[in-house]
Amino acid sequence: MQRKELGFIYNIGIHIAHFGLKCASLFNEKIKKGVIGRQNTFKILKSNLNPNNKTLWFHCASLGEYEQGLPVFKELRKQYKQHKIVLSFFSPSGYEIRKNSPIADVIVYLPLDTKHNAKRFVNIVNPELTIFVKYDIWPNLLNELKKRKLRAILISAAFRKNQAYFKFYGAELRRALFTFEHIFTQNEVSKTLLQSIGYNEVTVSGDTRFDRVFSQLELNNNLSFIKTFKNNKLCVVAGSTWPEGESLLINYINSSSHKNVKFIIAPHNIKASQINNIQEKLHTKSVLYSKKNDEQLINAQVFIIDTIGILSKVYSYADIAYVGGAMGHTGLHNTLEPAVFSVPIIIGSNHEKFPEAKAMIAIHGMFSVSNQKEFDSILNDLIQNKEKCLSSGKNNGDYIKKNKGAVIQIIDYLRI
Repeated sequence: MQRKELGFIYNIGIHIAHFGLKCASLFNEKIKKGVIGRQNTFKILKSNLNPNNKTLWFHCASLGEYEQGLPVFKELRKQYKQHKIVLSFFSPSGYEIRKNSPIADVIVYLPLDTKHNAKRFVNIVNPELTIFVKYDIWPNLLNELKKRKLRAILISAAFRKNQAYFKFYGAELRRALFTFEHIFTQNEVSKTLLQSIGYNEVTVSGDTRFDRVFSQLELNNNLSFIKTFKNNKLCVVAGSTWPEGESLLINYINSSSHKNVKFIIAPHNIKASQINNIQEKLHTKSVLYSKKNDEQLINAQVFIIDTIGILSKVYSYADIAYVGGAMGHTGLHNTLEPAVFSVPIIIGSNHEKFPEAKAMIAIHGMFSVSNQKEFDSILNDLIQNKEKCLSSGKNNGDYIKKNKGAVIQIIDYLRI
C-alpha cells in the first residue's frame, strides 16, 4: 500500500472517529466533556497567545502521562521563564483534574488530528520546543511541526513489538516517530524496537515517573487526621481500588483476627453508591474522609478516603500497601507511589504490561495474588513477619532510588 493511500486511510479514520465521539457523547458524560472541551480549544489559545509569544508545548494523553512528564516540565519552566507554556490533554481524566495546573500558562484539550486542525494549532502555538510524553502519537500534528522545522522530542517512551509501529499496516504511525528529533525510552527493549525500523536518535534514559515519585520524599507528607486514625498501629493502605480488590479486602477485614491492624481504603471510584457499598459490607467500624472527626478516627478500624488528590501522602503512613487494578482488567495503578516510602506491595495477577511490577516482584518487594486464599496468606505473612515486611519494603525503596535520573539526561540533552 502506497504512502498516500495510508495517509488517506488515516485521515478518513480521524473524521470517522470525530463523528463516533460526537455520537458517543450523547450517552457518556466523560466523552461529552472531551467533545465540548475540544470545541473551545482554539478560542482559548487565541485569547491567551499572540504571535510575539515564545512558547513551549507539552502534550500528555491523560493524567498518568502528566504525572510522568511533570518533573521535566518543572525543570523547563525554571529554564524558560520568558516562554509561555501550552499544556494539552487528549483525555478528560487528565484535563479535568489538571486544568488549573500552575506548570502551564494555557491548558487545552488537544484538537482531533485532522490536517486542518494541525495547521491551525501549530499556527497559533508555534512552539519552540514540543514534548510528547510516553505515547499518543498524532501524525498530522507532528508532521506540521516537522515541516516548519520546529523541535519535538518524545520522553519516557515504552514500546512493545505488537504495536502498530512495527507492523506492515503501521506505516503512517511509524513515519510520525521520525518527526521526533530524539526519543528517550524507558528501557532497552524499546530502543531495540526503534532501531529495528531504522530510528537511531534514541537514548535509554529510564522512566521519569521514578523522579516524580522520588520528589514526593522532599514534600511535607503530614496528614494529621491519618496520624490520628493510625494511632501508632500497623496500617494497611489500599490505593486506587476496584470492586474485585475491595471484595478481597472486605473479606479479609471481616474474618481477620488482627483487630489492632488499621486499614485505609482509597477507592478509584468515589461515587456515593460505591462508597456506601463498601461500608455496608464491613462488619467493623469505619469512617469516611468526608465525615471524619477525631473520635471516629480513633475508634474506627477502616478509614475510607472518599476524595481525590491525597493518596500519594496517605501512602507515607502505610506499613503495607495494596494497589488496585490488576485483580481485574482495568490496568494496574501507580505502584511507584507507595514503593518510594519503602513499603511492601500486594497487587493482582494481571500486571503483564507493567515492567515496574515485574521488577519489584523479582526483588521480593511486591507480591502478586490471584484469589482470596493467596491474598490472605501474603497479607498475614507480612503482618506477622516484621523482618520480612521491612526488608521487602526496603527493596522497593532501593529500586526507586536506583532508577531515578531520567530527568537529568533529558534536560542535559535540551540545553543549548
